[in-house]
Amino acid sequence: MRNFLSRLVGAAALLWLVVTLVFVLVRAAPGDPAALLLPESATAADLARLRAELGLDAPVAVQYARWTVAMLQGDLGTSLASRRPVSALLGEALPISLALGGASLALSFLIGTALGIVQATRRGRASDTALTVITTTVYAAPSYWLALSAVALFTYGAARWGFPAWLRLPAFGVRDPAGQFTGLAAVADVVRHAIIPVAVLAAVGAAGIARYARSSVADLLGSDWVRTARAKGLGRRGIYLHHVLRNALPALVVLFALALPGVVAGSVFVESVFAWPGMGRAMLAAIAARDYPVVLGATVLYAALVIVANLAADLVMPLVDPRRAE
Repeated sequence: MRNFLSRLVGAAALLWLVVTLVFVLVRAAPGDPAALLLPESATAADLARLRAELGLDAPVAVQYARWTVAMLQGDLGTSLASRRPVSALLGEALPISLALGGASLALSFLIGTALGIVQATRRGRASDTALTVITTTVYAAPSYWLALSAVALFTYGAARWGFPAWLRLPAFGVRDPAGQFTGLAAVADVVRHAIIPVAVLAAVGAAGIARYARSSVADLLGSDWVRTARAKGLGRRGIYLHHVLRNALPALVVLFALALPGVVAGSVFVESVFAWPGMGRAMLAAIAARDYPVVLGATVLYAALVIVANLAADLVMPLVDPRRAE
């Protein structure tokens, strides 16, 4: 219990440090949000009046103190651009990112772990080399390039080259802009719109996880206790399920905890390319508009996700440690 409390205090201090650093960096960035909100014909008096209205005329230390007190009370402030509460804006964007990232994360681990095991069991063979080249290429490719390539292939290219109707996928938005679908048809429409962005995110994630799983499983397959199990006549299924995967699980849990915040933060470019109104797109728009409260609110959420994920991994690790059952 004492160890958990010390970790909790350390996590709170880390969150405060990250938020403070982002606050300083955002304020130090060039550009005045008040000037961006006013027309070119605005006078200096109009600018000063708007700055006072937005609270930007106070010293940075005073602004930081005001924002910190409000945040501790659960108030993330009001967007400078839309004049809406930041919590409302993020509350609308977060479910989109969670749905998009959650589906891609699940597929990433299922596909990536399976590919890594296949590569580890066929290490040095042609299939292992081919999969290594493919996963390395996909992992190294920028996500926005993969997204644009997928749009070119399955949207514009599908119509040009006569692909079957089920391969002609919509490129942008969450649903049909006409809004003509209801019930199950509406659900199917959302799923069709999600196929390409989820596939792009899952491909990048699975490529990275496959490389990690291959290395972990290959090391385990070469260990002495695996050779002993084989010498005793244990079948491949028993070795992989009860020995290799069981001992690889702690490393995969850590990887999952590190990848979990990417469910929200990692889809910035994909959400922008496919016009999905999630956290990534909201963050980019806020940065471009110098919308300090939205940037800070999103930073608090991102940092909290990372810290909570790491705390959860620390708590789960002893439970999945194979030595615990011995």
